[in-house]
Amino acid sequence: MTYKLFLDDIRNPPDESWIIARNYEEGVKIVKELGLPKEVSFDHDLGMSDKTGKDFANFLIQYDLDNNVMSDDFQFNVHSANPVGAANIRSIMSGYLEFKKSI
Repeated sequence: MTYKLFLDDIRNPPDESWIIARNYEEGVKIVKELGLPKEVSFDHDLGMSDKTGKDFANFLIQYDLDNNVMSDDFQFNVHSANPVGAANIRSIMSGYLEFKKSI
């Protein structure tokens, strides 16, 4: 199944084409049930959870390393208001996508 995942504890996605995960655990459950999405929009701070959007980015990377299922046209964006957290997610995901292109 091809889908888009919106990870955010409060905000809603821009339209109804997104599946919403309100925390890390929901995001992991969705990926394990539906496979890797074609696109992810990340928030960093996920409410009362100890896990952040950065943790979810790390999960996605490990999931792909274990299963090699990330498509060549995978996309992500970061809509977090936390500038440091957003920069961390962008760095992790961009670095991994560059690595995938190189192999």
